[in-house]
Amino acid sequence: MTTTGEDHAAARTGPWWWARWRTALLDIGLAFVSVLECAVEGVDFARDAGIPTAAGVVFGALAGAALLVRRKWPIAVVLVSIAITPAQMGYLMGIVGLYTLAASELPRRIIGSLAGMSFVGMLIVMFVRVRQSMETGESDLGGWSVPFAAIAISIGLTAPPLLLGLYVGARRRLMESLRERADSLERELQLLAERAEERAEWARNEERTRIAREMHDVVAHRVSLMVVHAAALQAVARKDPEKAVKNAALVGDMGRQALTELREMLGVLRSGDGRRGGVRQAAVPLAAVGVAAAAAASRVVDESDGPCLSELEELIGQSAAAGMVVDLTVEGDVRSYAGEIEQTAYRVVQEALTNVHKHAAGAKTHVRLAHRGSEIAMQVENEPPPEVSVASSARLPSGGNGLVGMKERVVALGGVFVSGPTDAGGFRVSAVIPAS
Repeated sequence: MTTTGEDHAAARTGPWWWARWRTALLDIGLAFVSVLECAVEGVDFARDAGIPTAAGVVFGALAGAALLVRRKWPIAVVLVSIAITPAQMGYLMGIVGLYTLAASELPRRIIGSLAGMSFVGMLIVMFVRVRQSMETGESDLGGWSVPFAAIAISIGLTAPPLLLGLYVGARRRLMESLRERADSLERELQLLAERAEERAEWARNEERTRIAREMHDVVAHRVSLMVVHAAALQAVARKDPEKAVKNAALVGDMGRQALTELREMLGVLRSGDGRRGGVRQAAVPLAAVGVAAAAAASRVVDESDGPCLSELEELIGQSAAAGMVVDLTVEGDVRSYAGEIEQTAYRVVQEALTNVHKHAAGAKTHVRLAHRGSEIAMQVENEPPPEVSVASSARLPSGGNGLVGMKERVVALGGVFVSGPTDAGGFRVSAVIPAS
C-alpha cells in the first residue's frame, strides 16, 4: 500500500515538529555539536571583542543552539549563521542551514537570496581573515592569492551544501510525486475493480432475468396447451375415445417439443462460455468469471435456433387444436427480419396466446401482423370468454411474469408495448418493433 504526503503527516510519531524520533535525535546531535563549536569559537570572539570569556561562550552556545529548529524554521537558522559570520563562528550551522534551506519547499528566489547573502558574508570574512593571517606572518601567500583563497573557501563552504540540498529536495519531491501517483493509480485500479464487479453483477442479474424470460416463454405456452388438452382429455375420455386418443397424442407432442427446446437451451448454457477445464476457470478472477458467464448466457437466444415469424401459423394451429378459435391477419409485404426481431415478435404472440389459454379459455382470438416500412407491428386481442368451457376447468396458474417479459423484450429492441383490457371485456396486447 503506497502512502501520500497526507499519510506521512498522519503517521507522525516524533516529538514536536519532527516526523520521527530518528530525525529528532539527528537534529539534537547536530545542534549539540554546533553548540560546542560556537562555544569554543566564542572564546576567540570574546578576546577580540574585549568582553568576558563567559559572555562569548554563552553567546556562541545560544547561537549554535539555533540549529535545533532547522527543519521548522530553516530561514531563521541561515539568518543566524549569516549574523554570526563576522564573529568567525557557526560554520557547521551555516553549512547545515544552507543544506536544509535548499532541500525545503521554499520558493527558489528566497533560497537564492539567502544563499547569496551567506556567500557574500563568508567571502568578506574569509578575505579579512586571510589578509590578517598574512599581516601577522601566519601565512606567506602573495597578495594575488588573498582574493583567490577567500573566493575558494567561500565557495567551498556554501556551494556543496546548497547543491546537495537542491538535489535532495528535488529527489524528495520526485519521490513524493511518484508516491502520490502510485497511490492514485491504486485507487483508480480499486475503483475499476469495483466497477467491474458491479458491471459483472449487473450483467449476471440481467442474464438471469433474460434466461428466466426465455424459459418462461419456452415452457409456459406448451405446458399450458398440455394442461388444456389434459383437461379436455379428462372430459371426453369416456364419451369420445377417438378424441381422447387424439388429445393424448397432442399432449405427448407438446411435452416432447418442450423438452427439446429445454435441452437446446441448457446445452447452450453449459457450453456457451467455451471453457472445458476447471483449472483454467479457477485462475480467472471473480469479476472476469461473472462477465464471461453473463456473456455466455447472453448468447442463449442468439446462438440457439429460435422461432421465427414463418412458424406463426404452426403456433396458431396448436392453439386451435386446443379448442381456441384463432384467426390470423397479415398486412403488408411479408419479408424477413433480424433473428432477434423475429424471435421477439414470435414470443409476444406466443405469450399473448398463452395468456388467453390461462385467463380466457375458449375466447375467440384475433392475431394481426403488419409489415410496415420501418417497423413490424403485432396485436393479439381476445373477445370476452364464454361463461362455461371445458378448458376453464384446467385452472392454469399464472406467475404474473408474462406481460413483464413481453414488455422487456420489446423495449430492449427500441419498440413500444401496450397491453390492457378492451371496452368489450376482452384483452389486447399490442407491440411495435423497429425493423432495424
